[in-house]
Amino acid sequence: MDFRADYASLTYRVVPTPPEVAAGVAAFLAHFGLAFGALDFAVDRRGRWWFLECNPAGQVGFIEDATGLPITSAIADTLMEGGA
Repeated sequence: MDFRADYASLTYRVVPTPPEVAAGVAAFLAHFGLAFGALDFAVDRRGRWWFLECNPAGQVGFIEDATGLPITSAIADTLMEGGA
């Protein structure tokens, strides 16, 4: 799975993160001492979330542009608060 294979055909939408996935992400980041990580997931037809990878220096600008979510501001706020 490489989203860059046909980048122009992709669309993005905001979906709610299940509480157990959010808790798992928080535990993962804490375990590795990360304040930020660009985590990739796949969601199957049954709605199950599958963790693929974490990039501690991942790109988020294209997602922010596509969704309007203030991702960069949230990362900056976390870092300013001494997150990690």
